[in-house]
Amino acid sequence: MSKQEKLSAIEHIKTASHGLRGTLKESLQDEITGAIREQDQALVKFHGMYLQDDRDLREERAAKKLDKLYSFMVRLRIPGGLMTPEQWITAHHVAGEYTTGVIKITTRQTIQLHGILKNHVKPTHQNFSKVKLDSIAACGDVNRNVACTSHPAESLLHKSIHAYADRISRLLLPKTRAFYEVWLDEEKIAENTETDPLYQDRYLPRKFKIGICIPPNNDVDVLANDLGLIAIIEDGKLKGFNIAVGGGLSTTHGNADTYARLATVIGFTDTEEKTLKAVYETLTIQRDYGNRSDRKLARMKYTLDNMGVDAFRKELEKRCGFPIEDPKPYEFTQRKDRYGWFKDYESNWHYTLFIENGRVTDTEQLPLKTALLEIAQTGKANFRFTSNQNLILSDIKDSDKKIVEDLLNQFGIIQATDAASALRKNAISCVALPTCPLALAEAQRYLPQLIDQIEPLLQQYGLSDDDIVLRMTGCPNGCARPYAAEIGLIGTAPGLYNLHIGGDRYGQRLNKKYKENLNEKAILQELDHLFSDYKTGKIADEHFGDYVFRKQLAS
Repeated sequence: MSKQEKLSAIEHIKTASHGLRGTLKESLQDEITGAIREQDQALVKFHGMYLQDDRDLREERAAKKLDKLYSFMVRLRIPGGLMTPEQWITAHHVAGEYTTGVIKITTRQTIQLHGILKNHVKPTHQNFSKVKLDSIAACGDVNRNVACTSHPAESLLHKSIHAYADRISRLLLPKTRAFYEVWLDEEKIAENTETDPLYQDRYLPRKFKIGICIPPNNDVDVLANDLGLIAIIEDGKLKGFNIAVGGGLSTTHGNADTYARLATVIGFTDTEEKTLKAVYETLTIQRDYGNRSDRKLARMKYTLDNMGVDAFRKELEKRCGFPIEDPKPYEFTQRKDRYGWFKDYESNWHYTLFIENGRVTDTEQLPLKTALLEIAQTGKANFRFTSNQNLILSDIKDSDKKIVEDLLNQFGIIQATDAASALRKNAISCVALPTCPLALAEAQRYLPQLIDQIEPLLQQYGLSDDDIVLRMTGCPNGCARPYAAEIGLIGTAPGLYNLHIGGDRYGQRLNKKYKENLNEKAILQELDHLFSDYKTGKIADEHFGDYVFRKQLAS
């Protein structure tokens, strides 16, 4: 078991929280500040929220001797990223009434809303609850939103595999009723907090992420998760899942003890019962062996490396009570979304539209938010989010396809999706400034402008149709998975980024740092040079990341 002598401060807050209740109710009643008490700021994450402030306004408000402009970000729990039209309509109206107005599709197939003032948090949750949505465990030291291959046309078995996301989410939910008491005014039944066999009163040492994929498409970046399930299909039947553990991409600048890691495939389970048991017991191992002293070293990847793969597998078999079979062969041949119209095996239609950096809002050029509301109001399409921050208008009957397509054309959505370059469609970014407290540099506000500058370089070298994967984050925590990209840009300071290159196109090899602290001009110069070399030096059908790796251009 974990033997750290000194627990981190967060560990004490969790165990003393009375089932994540803390003093949240008292914090909400404090009208002097838009913030909540310091210890409650740690606990509110378990309720799917972060306390943030507008960093663009910090200096101005400080000069006026005003408190920071505090607000909350709420992230929903949506296993597998599937919402009904009614739920989307609610999200639209909640965003308009209580938030900045932007609906942000995340890289884990859910949505988050920013800028919610303290007195608007409860109405936000109560509105979502009416349509059976909540934010329980969307953040915090627990299992977070379970991601799954999004497009139904990927497999005849998509529906049955996708259902695992919801089963796992429910299996790993905390048992406390704190969320319902604090935000939905549920009456507390007893003073004693609930018994939670999985999380106990300690919860996990750090956040935990699970992804499920259906080869050959690795659209969820399954190996970037703490635990990944890779569906094994033979002769049209689901044989079970390969289990991969120890993925995670967050690092800390200047801390050599932290590192990005892809998950190791350790075995195979052939039944639903065994799969769910293996998932559950993987969390108990992390609970018991994870580092509770240094949160920077507390993710599953460090637990696995400290134990060793063989020892971890033996411990998992011991806790499961059955042997874990050896992994089955599989292959990835793509890692991207299916843009445009596709028909699935049930003759339902699905349209994937491009949403740059996952930001659903109206602009003069593209009234995207209004268009999606009108489509939702028809009731003809479900809403499926992808791990690449895009949206699939889904499960559309053949007789309803024209209704949805006419609206897409009316608002210019199809035209905008078709016009986006390959690079832009394969690029994702994190939120970063102005709301993320960890951001060192811009990401989602800046990446579109940078791509404007990169696209002419690709055109110059005849590479415009190359599906190069580019990702940007405002800090090294890796929320947009930049270390698993062919080109990764990681913020180090305002206007400066580390340039990483050499990841493979399918998410099975990490990139490496190539140059440090580059401004825009230097980034473009380096990419110009690299694209020139790639154009003249690549072999047939060689991807950019593979060329960089073969030529050993990054250390």
